[in-house]
Amino acid sequence: MNSFFARKFVVQGIFIVITLILLTRLFYIQVISDEYILSAENNVIRRLPIYPARGVVLDRNAKILVQNEPVYDLMIIPLEVKPFDTLEFCKLIGIDKKGFDRRFKKARSYSPYKASIFEKQLSVQIYAALQEKLSNFAGFFVQNRTVRRYPDSIAAHFLGYIGEVNQKVIENSKGFYNQGDYHGITGIERSYEELLRGRRGVQNLLVDALNRPKGTYADGKYDTVAVAGEQMISSLDKDLQKLGEQLMKNKIGSIVAIEPSSGEILSFVSSPGYDPNLMVGRQRGNNYMTLLNDKYKPMFVRPIQAEYPPGSIFKVVNALVAQQFGMIDENTYFFCPGGYRYGRSSFMGCTHVHGSIGLKGSITESCNTYYGYTYARMIDKAGMRPINAYKKWHSAVSAFGIGTALGIDLPGERNGLLPSAEFYTKRFRSDRWGSAFTISLSIGQGELGITPLQMANVMAIVANRGFYYKPHLIKAIGEKRVIREEFLKKNSAGIDPKFFDVVIDGMSAVVNQASGTAWFSKIPDIEMCGKTGTVQNPNGKDHSVFVAFAPRKNPKIAIAVVVENAGFGATWSAPIASLLVEKYINKKITRPKAYMDRLLEANLLPGYEKIIRKSDSDSSNYKKGTTQPKKISNE
Repeated sequence: MNSFFARKFVVQGIFIVITLILLTRLFYIQVISDEYILSAENNVIRRLPIYPARGVVLDRNAKILVQNEPVYDLMIIPLEVKPFDTLEFCKLIGIDKKGFDRRFKKARSYSPYKASIFEKQLSVQIYAALQEKLSNFAGFFVQNRTVRRYPDSIAAHFLGYIGEVNQKVIENSKGFYNQGDYHGITGIERSYEELLRGRRGVQNLLVDALNRPKGTYADGKYDTVAVAGEQMISSLDKDLQKLGEQLMKNKIGSIVAIEPSSGEILSFVSSPGYDPNLMVGRQRGNNYMTLLNDKYKPMFVRPIQAEYPPGSIFKVVNALVAQQFGMIDENTYFFCPGGYRYGRSSFMGCTHVHGSIGLKGSITESCNTYYGYTYARMIDKAGMRPINAYKKWHSAVSAFGIGTALGIDLPGERNGLLPSAEFYTKRFRSDRWGSAFTISLSIGQGELGITPLQMANVMAIVANRGFYYKPHLIKAIGEKRVIREEFLKKNSAGIDPKFFDVVIDGMSAVVNQASGTAWFSKIPDIEMCGKTGTVQNPNGKDHSVFVAFAPRKNPKIAIAVVVENAGFGATWSAPIASLLVEKYINKKITRPKAYMDRLLEANLLPGYEKIIRKSDSDSSNYKKGTTQPKKISNE
């Protein structure tokens, strides 16, 4: 009997505990928590993402390069759509009936219940007309966002563009991106995506039976605020960039200008280019395909992706490396009879018969013979097997940032090509090869491939007399002006500073001495030190190349200009570089108008003939009726 009553009290106790738990939970749900209220009201609440403004990009002088402007995405919830005047709707947003049916089918396939984008990026004007009649179109609503706007239509390859995320990006983002979000695809938009994109917010709106917003839910208690992306201070000089793009119009090639003391890139021109505004708006897809199919490849980022044999500008590197190896010095002379003989019967021609010529003169007059002898000493007379001497030479040249990507803050940079000893051993099927097998490397030809960025960086090394900072396009980040640590590190080229003087003397004479190959590009009151190059092109006319830095004391700018299929470096690349150097240092150009007009008017695109000025009476530097200066080098 006692056992029965004991069991009765246990059962009663269990029921009492369960009842207390249920009552406590009911009290929490009804009085304390609003979780179920939210769930119940879910069918009258519209949760809208608040897209943050992407970070604004400024030039080095705080001038705007990229800003944001408002646009509107038209959203649809297919299940809520009621019959309406489809033709009127199509007319309002600028589509046809076929386009409407295709968009509606896509939205319904995605989800009949969830909102998705029906039409992207309606302009302010279209939105204004649509807003007045939006209540007539049940199931549709508008969502605000911003898109990029480029007020000066410049620097497209540097800035890059944004586009809608695909499924792969969504999956790799660990929940950050959703369908309809945008992200950086190229340029700094991609490199600095995590800083530029900001953080998305959410707004909860009450809507009525007609799907019309009736105000915020719970006074915005459950909303989250969007956080704008970080502001970017770029290293570009906007005015210099504009001038560079103007001078490269109707030409294929690149301009890269660097501040030697910091590695900041002042100008980054890839030509032909395109208006970055073409990659914004409802016609973006059509514009992209047009650019992609253009035979001149305007979307190819030539400063970091094009690889050229450097030509005679490489003589500067060989002159420095040979001095460091103790193979030549400023008093070393070789005799130039018009070329260099090597092997049993091979001959490498020179630009002129120079006679006895020293190191300085070899730079000024670009003597191929001098560098044939110099290279032979480094490879054949180094006191070791030639293959090992080549490896030593290869390592020294690599220290200039040649043959490996420099690590610029842009996607897609290429390494270039500095052939290894193993490369030649495999080619010649033996490791018993000497300078005669690779003599073209002495003058920057053969298998060498160098990007314009690497060319400009070599000039920064010479300007700094032996070191460089990693070239970069973003100078500072955010209000605190944060600078990435890697951009503050000095990188040594492994050359003693004392060996630069004679090379710089020769480079100064290239521009400022009458016998120099770029004398025509001399700048009034600025001592520019440079080197011309005419790069052999097996597929057409030679490429015109010029590298330089200025002024000689306390250099402010190092520059590389490449104009494809344009011939002599002195004819096209050197004058373009000289104008940019003068513009950057003096903030103005003092040369005669005819000097610049010749460059602006020239059409050097393959398949077009050069535009020749109708009158040359304004300048004594040109022969009547030609586009070439009176004095040009055969180099």
